[in-house]
Amino acid sequence: MPFARGRSAAIAALTALCIALTTAAAPARAERPGQDQRLQRLLEALVRQAGGPPGAVAVFRIDGRTVVVRAGDGDVRTGRPPGIDDHMRIASAAKAFSGAVALALVSCGRLSLDDTIAERLPQLPARWGKVTLRQLLQHTSGLPDYSRAPAFGAILMKDPHHRFDSRRLLDFVRNKPLEFTPGTRYAYSNSDNIAVALMAEAVTHQRYETLLDQLVYDPLRLDRTSLPSGFTLPLPYLHGYAHTPTGLEDVSTLFGASGSWASGGVVSTPRDLNTFIRAYAGGSLVAPWVRRQQLTFVDGSSEPPGPGRNQAGLAIFRYTTRCGVVYGHTGNTPGYTQFAAGTHDGRRALTFSVNAQITPTSAPDVFTRMRAVQEDFVCALLHGEA
Repeated sequence: MPFARGRSAAIAALTALCIALTTAAAPARAERPGQDQRLQRLLEALVRQAGGPPGAVAVFRIDGRTVVVRAGDGDVRTGRPPGIDDHMRIASAAKAFSGAVALALVSCGRLSLDDTIAERLPQLPARWGKVTLRQLLQHTSGLPDYSRAPAFGAILMKDPHHRFDSRRLLDFVRNKPLEFTPGTRYAYSNSDNIAVALMAEAVTHQRYETLLDQLVYDPLRLDRTSLPSGFTLPLPYLHGYAHTPTGLEDVSTLFGASGSWASGGVVSTPRDLNTFIRAYAGGSLVAPWVRRQQLTFVDGSSEPPGPGRNQAGLAIFRYTTRCGVVYGHTGNTPGYTQFAAGTHDGRRALTFSVNAQITPTSAPDVFTRMRAVQEDFVCALLHGEA
């Protein structure tokens, strides 16, 4: 896919306008341990549970103060605890980043939520043509999930470090029809956010990675967040593990990021992710009229499900817990499970990261406990108890 080497006046003006829509929030560097020992005990119990993650770290941002609760090991070989500046794979929480890019472009008038695949991505199959950006962002598109395609899985099984052409990932399902009429139901699909990023590239003639820099990383000063194409992680990093019959296996660098790209390839840190989700949940990355559209929800769960009742907006989920509502995203990939959420006013945010893939199917007992702990942490966030 060709990209313009220089910035045209229109693109420069677009960038300036979009950056003006954001709040340049410098992440606070001061931190202190949580004062609520109950939270510490809950995290330690999760780590000690059979089949539980080796380590966990939660970062609270509450009305200007940063509080950290951590347990277990970020590196089992050395016994080093998880650090809030450790790099980690954020998996599907990266979908919130592609949402931030697309909705900033909508705010600037370069994209419309009603733009279709046929209009913006005519190179994709015509039978997908009526799918809109809105439906892609809300997982109501019906696009078949490329990551479930047998050919995609076969490549990864043969070579986990295979470097995919990220912009051709939808080729794995281009011979497939839509799974349902667009807009008629919810179905989580990794293909959706690939198409979102391709739309953003099509209207700006800039690489998605560049758009992330301009519209997300730079305004929020996320200097430890990136979208790599390879399999290595910047140092220091939170080591990710898988339970095997012979013990824990370090799977931090088992897979590259090119096969998930805008759907799950972002690498960040607990601190940076907290800064991002506070701004994103608080609406400071998009225009108010776009935010009203974003916060229109249908029943649908993030993957994995977050605490409480899950409902899907446009690249954001509403989690209604026993203590109140937060907005954010979850993610999981080999070695990592993420939950990131913030309040509607952007004053409070929580990131909850563990260094193992914990899902309802792979570890149901651990997942049930983890989800309950996440809800307890949301309650502490909303009550200011951390």
